[in-house]
Amino acid sequence: MIAMPIESAPRISTMLECDDSDNSGWCSLPDICRLLGMADINVDSDSRFRRRRVKAGQWVFSAGEKFNAVFIVYSGFLKSLLLDDGGIQQILGFPMRGDLLGIDGLHNQQYASQASALTDCDLVVIPFHELTRLGHQNAMLENWLYRAVSRELVREHAVVGMLGTMGAEARVARFLVALSERFAAIGYSPNCFNLRMTRQEIGSYLGLTIETVSRSLSALHDAGLIHINQRAVEVCDLAALRLVQKMPTVPKKHRQASSDPLRSLNTSRQQSVWAGLNAMPA
Repeated sequence: MIAMPIESAPRISTMLECDDSDNSGWCSLPDICRLLGMADINVDSDSRFRRRRVKAGQWVFSAGEKFNAVFIVYSGFLKSLLLDDGGIQQILGFPMRGDLLGIDGLHNQQYASQASALTDCDLVVIPFHELTRLGHQNAMLENWLYRAVSRELVREHAVVGMLGTMGAEARVARFLVALSERFAAIGYSPNCFNLRMTRQEIGSYLGLTIETVSRSLSALHDAGLIHINQRAVEVCDLAALRLVQKMPTVPKKHRQASSDPLRSLNTSRQQSVWAGLNAMPA
């Protein structure tokens, strides 16, 4: 992963005793279950949880702060990151609707990472002691909560595996496919969406420089797999994009300087997508 300098930004309090000026309403437990994709769970509870509005650029929590709550993204887009002593950030992910934030604070009772809003967001604030109590009362709910936490770990493991096995175009293709799938899962168009993060933030997440991210996006655009205009993305050929993301890294000594794999893919699409992929270096 590529580290990048961090910009200072105001932080909101993680405590529930905040001014009502940033209150965006309340969520019931059934609302939260639906938000987490647990609509089939039968819950009988009058518990209600506050929703908080976070403006773009604000921090949700910082590493080292006392752990007292987890957050569920109700709307909007964020970035999670690690920050070193020199003020350099490493992007860990881009949470969106239905994602959990702050669960890494459970280990040492301090948040291990940081989260910042990329857009105006609504977050559901769940005190961890209340989450534990509800889990003890409902075994199925507790199981689903563990599954939600596991989902976040699986995503992180997938990123680590990607960094060691994929070339630049494959990483960017996988990133776009993952975004497309997640947008579809929350009811948005899987084919047309905006990138809420910068090229630099994408590069930090994928372990690429900003120049390499830009070149890879341009290559996918030129091959006809996507159409990109600044931050607006249209996925033109999702099936071909899925194939590109499966391409492993090819050692440099096996690459041909004159080869243009994505152009080859674009030429052969009328006959066979695979034909173009067979000769494509990462």
